[in-house]
Amino acid sequence: MDIIFHYPPELMSLLIDTIPRICRAKKDVLLFFKGAGVDSALTNDLAIRLKKDKDSINKYEIARTVLSRLNEKGDATLSERREILKRITEIEDFSTCWPEDRWEAKGFVSEIRRVINVKDSFTRMNQEREAEQKKRLIEQQAKMDEVQRQRAELAAIRKDLSALFGENNNQKRGKALEGVLNRLFEAGGILIREAFTLKGLHGEGIIEQIDGVIEIEGNLYIVEMK
Repeated sequence: MDIIFHYPPELMSLLIDTIPRICRAKKDVLLFFKGAGVDSALTNDLAIRLKKDKDSINKYEIARTVLSRLNEKGDATLSERREILKRITEIEDFSTCWPEDRWEAKGFVSEIRRVINVKDSFTRMNQEREAEQKKRLIEQQAKMDEVQRQRAELAAIRKDLSALFGENNNQKRGKALEGVLNRLFEAGGILIREAFTLKGLHGEGIIEQIDGVIEIEGNLYIVEMK
């Protein structure tokens, strides 16, 4: 069950009105909290007070005191607060209540279920909204990273291309240009069907041209550089 971090005032008030009605005796209220996993350190003074003078405290004060203490503990008592709600919302048999309390107990339990469902709905919507925002941020960051990567790649290609002008060996220059062209078209998102390779005109071993095949919008183009 997904609930908010603390019992809000509306839910707190409902719990204070409900627990005494589903428990016949004051001791039963303490037993209810014990069954929900509430540490005895939060109820010992109430139990002692009840034992000394049972008329000095009523069921509503016991419920209010324990619930307030649980709320004040924050995250440390989250599981106990959830267990209390779970036990109340799962009640189907009200025969153990005092006859005069049964209808009111049913009404309060029903209202608690409604409040929890509303809170859970808002919680889920907030979680979904936060997840969507996080997803968009991740996508935006990925796009920015890709732009930076492409800029860095184009800068490197431009640098390597400029360096070719200082190469006097035709074969070395052509071989290096082959790699630069393949990288350039790939960086531009142009599909390379046949990578650019060096070829001699008559198989004489003197490399004088570079051929490649690219695809743009489904059309194939032969690219030749001499």
